[in-house]
Amino acid sequence: MSLANKLAEERRARLAAERLLEQKQAELQAANRKLGKHAARLSDQIVETRAEVETVRDENRRVKSDLTVANQKVEIAERRLWYSIETIQDGFAFFDSDSRMIAANKAWLSVFDGLEAVKPGISYIEILQFMTEEGIVDIGEHRPAAWRERMLDRWQSPNPDPEVIRLWNGEYIKLIDQRGHDGDMVNLALNITDTIRQEKDLKEARRKAEAASRAKSSFLANMSHEIRTPMNGVVGMAELLADTDLTEEQRLYADTIRNSGEALLVIINDVLDYSKIEAGKLVLHNEPFDLEHSLHELAMLMQVNARDKGLELLVDYDMFLPTRFTGDPGRIRQVMTNLIGNAVKFTQEGHVVVRVVGLPDSDDTTARLHITVEDTGIGIPADKVGHVFGEFNQVDDERNRKFEGTGLGLAISKKLIGLMGGDIWVESEEGKGSTFGFSLALPVDIPPDPELLRLPDGLGRVLIVGPHALNREILDKQLRAAGVETLLCRSGAEAMDCLPGDIDVVLTDHHMPGMDGMELAEAMREAGHRMPIVLLSPSSGHANQEPARRHVQAVVQKPVSRLDLFAALQSVGGFLQPSAGRVVASLAPPPDRAMRVLAAEDNKTNRLVFSKMVKALDIELAFAEDGAQAVELYRSFKPDIVFMDISMPGMDGKEATGHIRTFEDEGGTAVPIVAMTAHAMDGDEDGILSAGLDHYLTKPLRKAAIIERIVAAQPQGTRDPMGGDQSSGGRTNTGLSGSEMSGT
Repeated sequence: MSLANKLAEERRARLAAERLLEQKQAELQAANRKLGKHAARLSDQIVETRAEVETVRDENRRVKSDLTVANQKVEIAERRLWYSIETIQDGFAFFDSDSRMIAANKAWLSVFDGLEAVKPGISYIEILQFMTEEGIVDIGEHRPAAWRERMLDRWQSPNPDPEVIRLWNGEYIKLIDQRGHDGDMVNLALNITDTIRQEKDLKEARRKAEAASRAKSSFLANMSHEIRTPMNGVVGMAELLADTDLTEEQRLYADTIRNSGEALLVIINDVLDYSKIEAGKLVLHNEPFDLEHSLHELAMLMQVNARDKGLELLVDYDMFLPTRFTGDPGRIRQVMTNLIGNAVKFTQEGHVVVRVVGLPDSDDTTARLHITVEDTGIGIPADKVGHVFGEFNQVDDERNRKFEGTGLGLAISKKLIGLMGGDIWVESEEGKGSTFGFSLALPVDIPPDPELLRLPDGLGRVLIVGPHALNREILDKQLRAAGVETLLCRSGAEAMDCLPGDIDVVLTDHHMPGMDGMELAEAMREAGHRMPIVLLSPSSGHANQEPARRHVQAVVQKPVSRLDLFAALQSVGGFLQPSAGRVVASLAPPPDRAMRVLAAEDNKTNRLVFSKMVKALDIELAFAEDGAQAVELYRSFKPDIVFMDISMPGMDGKEATGHIRTFEDEGGTAVPIVAMTAHAMDGDEDGILSAGLDHYLTKPLRKAAIIERIVAAQPQGTRDPMGGDQSSGGRTNTGLSGSEMSGT
């Protein structure tokens, strides 16, 4: 090979080498560029990673710092909680789900008096073992094993009941356990020794107080009975003495004796009632009763005092209101007695009116009653009105200082109305009068019967004659509500000027100035007026004895009840013609026998008082001196009513009543039996009435109350005990023949 060729080959080889070197350098540069980019990326990642690591390190440091603070707070909280638990004087312990102690405070551990075995880790059954074996707990008559078994059963129950244990030293511990969701148990041991001792002291004090209360009640009952028995003679004889011919001075003495005795009885009753209310021993006895009848009975008793003072005592009962309710009639009567009695006592002239209005609920099962007692008395000063219902409070000034009393009547009334769920109030204007009222919601026993307030056919217009405007207004309102036209006159002379005037019936007051009711009746008959006359009289017995009674067709005792008024108008319906004012019938002949009254009373003075109280009545009276004699007389005498003393030697009134009721069950005629007793404590009436008696009268007996019971018990076919002619019983007396109506 030539040199040129070799040089050419070398040149080609060198060129190839150079090209290869350039290629490799280019590849190396490309690789370096890639490596640089990768290194840059890696450097960025390292920076980012370092930043993230630093962030994590910061977070870790912060978390560690927070955790340290939290741990410190937990430690502080646990320390404080444990300090609190240790401070508690009652025992506190924790147990795990295996019933092993986790921890307990010193108070809990102190019960075991330094036993080193009682510490965290000990089981509950071991604790029970120590308590019985070491004599820590007083298990009484129980066997140790049985006591531990009972306590363990309690511990293992889902919700253990509290348990009281007695320690060896006489202390009482109440164990209260609460199980957690994971089975842990918290045990609280309360030292209730002081509470137990206080309860024992309270029980002993209560026992002594109850014994003292029983002794007081027994003392009050005995004293009440012992006082009432002689007071029956004092008040009864004074009342009878006042009915005899006396000089003015002697009458003053008799009235003073009677008033003083009655004042003493009011004091006794008020003290008894107030003591029962304050002791929380007064119990309401709800039963069906007739409110209107009760109010009129009360007004009848009160009208004696009202009439002596020249006062008009009226009852205004809502025409459309039921009369039969369920409640405590005795307590309602007591409240009304206080209110009406005060009204009469503090009224010197004018009137006292009892108003009853009410609104039945939608289904007529309950009625909200609004009962007021209005008077025209001395009134109450404005600055004293708010004090009248307080205990022992009386309005004390020169005008009423003469009116004596305990100052308890209104306070007792307020408490009684409160017990019945009602409200009581007073409105008064000094010098013009007062209005005391209360409201009660009472269940309706029987809805009103429209037939009882039905008027006879042909009655279209009634002439009402009376000197008292309020009485005329009440009668006018009642009759107009029944669809009757009325004409009002103030006097007998004015009434004569109004006749005949198409008048069907004349309704006239008995006592009127100038021409009274009886004189008006005589004047009407002499003038040829033949329409029926109904006389309104405070004393039907006295009216029936007057010669002019033959001109009157019916006598209704005042204050007039709706039923008595409408019954009287119905009774004269037979004398009406469609054209009004004509006689078409006469009454049946009068009955031929008097009522028979049996009174059982062992006290000679009380028998004398009773006989004198009823001597003016047209009755046959027989006395029994003990229960056995009362039973024998009941069978032979066949009385229409029996007055039964309760406390009699041998067979008492209750036992005698039981024998009488047995005879009646065997076919005898049932008669009302009225208790006469000096027992007036709470529960006495229930005990007496439950023995079969119908009514209850406390001593001293009131003449009006005895007569009221006799009149109410009058059976068919007997003469009116008050001296009238009718035989149907009740207080409306009728009696007239056709010839008398015609004036011949």
